[in-house]
Amino acid sequence: MKNLFFRTTLCAALLAFGAAAANAQDIKERTIKFGHINNTDHPVSLGEHKFAELLAAKSGGKLKVQEYPASQLGNEFQQQSALQGGVQEMSTPATTSLAGIVKEFGLIDFPFAVSSFEQADALLDGPLGQALIAKLPEKGLVALGYWDLGFRNATNSKRPITKVEDFEGLKLRVIPNPVFLEAFKAFKANPVPLPFAELYNALESRAVDGQENPFSVIESNKFFEVQKYLSGTNHVYAANILLVSKKFWDGLTPTEQRIMKEAADEARGYQRTVSREAAQKSLANLKTKGMAYNDVAPAETDRMRSLVKPVTDKFAASYDPAIVKLYNDELARIRASAK
Repeated sequence: MKNLFFRTTLCAALLAFGAAAANAQDIKERTIKFGHINNTDHPVSLGEHKFAELLAAKSGGKLKVQEYPASQLGNEFQQQSALQGGVQEMSTPATTSLAGIVKEFGLIDFPFAVSSFEQADALLDGPLGQALIAKLPEKGLVALGYWDLGFRNATNSKRPITKVEDFEGLKLRVIPNPVFLEAFKAFKANPVPLPFAELYNALESRAVDGQENPFSVIESNKFFEVQKYLSGTNHVYAANILLVSKKFWDGLTPTEQRIMKEAADEARGYQRTVSREAAQKSLANLKTKGMAYNDVAPAETDRMRSLVKPVTDKFAASYDPAIVKLYNDELARIRASAK
């Protein structure tokens, strides 16, 4: 019996050792260029650090991540092209930047679609988010999930936004995205598409009156130095998406791909938590730094939602009907479960 136990234990140990050795052979020494447009104090950068830490631990230190923050590798569209071309391995842009290659990503930008983080997570982590991700490989990209950027809020140098009429005539920088452009035109603002890297100077020179971004982005990029008014419009929930170059991905072993997915899944929860905590801290800091903050009354939010509905209906009509139906079904399910 003792001999049988010894042989069984030895076999199990040898099998485990063999599996570990095989896995070790399946992981090569690689350095991943990971670019993004945010500063190193932003939650996107903190998420990148957690992803890098997890990836190193899971790969025995073989898979390393080199961060290139603050648009060092170009704006989001330039980095997207670099991923497609295989000269950059990873980035984590706002999902808005993908609408140019998969227009259905514009659904995520529909104003006032979700009203809480729980609803946003349910929408993106569920069938709708996965259906959008499934459209990326044919465009040269692989996505490993969604990170939090937060609800977008308007700032400007002229007046508080308490009602929709306050947008009228404001030159407002928006992401170069058709949904954003048309939505703010519906508010009679003058939306100006502009790369993020050029935004601070445009605000400082008054080339534009204002912009819209989550609280943490506003603080991290010191927009409080060149903007007076901050209004809690919460008009769009913004997410980042963790992208990998398909050319790089296809060169990975199955073990490496599995490790990448596991690290991404684990980093997601951490990143969302720190991002949402940072948003509240940023709002408090922005007030301390002199920004005049105001909430927008629910009745005014309803008015804004009504004004942009023709815009969202127009865009939805040009999208894949199956994806639009899934989006509407998921929103109905998520809203019903929140009641």
